Amino acid sequence: MTQAPLLEVTDLVRHYALPRERLFGEPPMVRALNGVSFGVQPGRSLGIVGESGSGKSTIARLVMALDRPTSGTVRLLGDDLHALAKDALRKARRDFQMVFQDPYGSLDPRQTVERIVAEPLEALGETTRAERSELAAESLAAVGLRTTDLHKYPHEFSGGQRQRIAIARALITRPRLIVADEPVSALDVSVQAQVLNLMQDLQQQYGISYLLISHDLAVVNHLCDEVCVLHRGVVVERGEPQRLFAHAEHPYTQALLAAVPRAEPVTAS
Repeated sequence: MTQAPLLEVTDLVRHYALPRERLFGEPPMVRALNGVSFGVQPGRSLGIVGESGSGKSTIARLVMALDRPTSGTVRLLGDDLHALAKDALRKARRDFQMVFQDPYGSLDPRQTVERIVAEPLEALGETTRAERSELAAESLAAVGLRTTDLHKYPHEFSGGQRQRIAIARALITRPRLIVADEPVSALDVSVQAQVLNLMQDLQQQYGISYLLISHDLAVVNHLCDEVCVLHRGVVVERGEPQRLFAHAEHPYTQALLAAVPRAEPVTAS
């Protein structure tokens, strides 16, 4: 029997109305997504790749229930997230968390690391302060930081360490799914591999599924079991990254691959 998907996105459409250009005219529409469907199996990783404006971040917002679709459904563990009542959605957030792109802007500079990491548990309202402090220390240790870092502030850490803190915050509820929107694009190349390897280790340890949003094909190839290529709000090609990147069929995927910089050996003149 085929295992049921952890996350199931079906015919997702999102159109945005822009300000009217004329007083009595119809507002122009931005068609960010036009019928996107995919699934993520438990313990697996799916990458969504495409250029800026292709609709990647819109998918992340809809999966996280931070925005509502024009039509279509997002189901996590069988529940339609956008049909849940407010209290039910808040409880459901224990099972899905997010890591944002910017490790500098996503952490409140006025809060200690302990408060930042424990924030999802505080929002759920199901734990005491002592329990949150203990779980924050466990999450911080899981991402390779010291428990003594709990009382520091974000400005005392490097970019890579800040992203580890962001991952610890996402990890603290022991979610089934983590949505990672360009999680390493703001980091130095030397640090990117460390963070990706950490995400892999956490997946093996906790059985997490990832929905990885990225424009970087190398990142997706490193972390994901499957990839969807998004172009103008439509999935134009999907498959295992090794096969798809080696034998791309759609012209847009071929163009993405052709745009990847390649080191050329220097020849003596």
